[in-house]
Amino acid sequence: MRLFSILLAVGLVLSACAPSSGFNDSSKIYRIGRNDTGKIQFRMLDAVNALRGAAGQASLELDPKLNAAAATHSRDMSVQNRPWHFGSDGSSPIDRIQRVGYNGRLVGENISETFESELETLGAWMEKPDTRRVILSPDARQMGFSWFQESNGKIWWTLVTGSPGFSTGPV
Repeated sequence: MRLFSILLAVGLVLSACAPSSGFNDSSKIYRIGRNDTGKIQFRMLDAVNALRGAAGQASLELDPKLNAAAATHSRDMSVQNRPWHFGSDGSSPIDRIQRVGYNGRLVGENISETFESELETLGAWMEKPDTRRVILSPDARQMGFSWFQESNGKIWWTLVTGSPGFSTGPV
């Protein structure tokens, strides 16, 4: 009985130490905090690189310009209220990476409209051949990843992969 009481107390203390971001147990909505950007981007990068390593592909590096292109598109998809690869101004993924000054080639772009976390979204992308191809492409060397979360919890995710160089045309 004494051991049970100690374990129960330890469990209660540990449950109080839960992070402020993540799933909100009362509403089951994945909430992203203002200070979570770096953690989420590097968690996604690590997960993508683990998948790439298992597939025999080189690791990717996060690129701040590709992150900016991804952030812009995520917000724009929310404004348009639809997940698609064209901006409200008609821009393509190539246009967006050029606008942020990325001097490389676009390998691909994955997008999602969901209430799920970044890792659940990555899992869904890996289940489809076209989005899986963007993640595992042997041509990719850099990655941008960002999102926009609406007040209702809906998240618009964008992952962009690129290859350094001086051509912005698709690989």
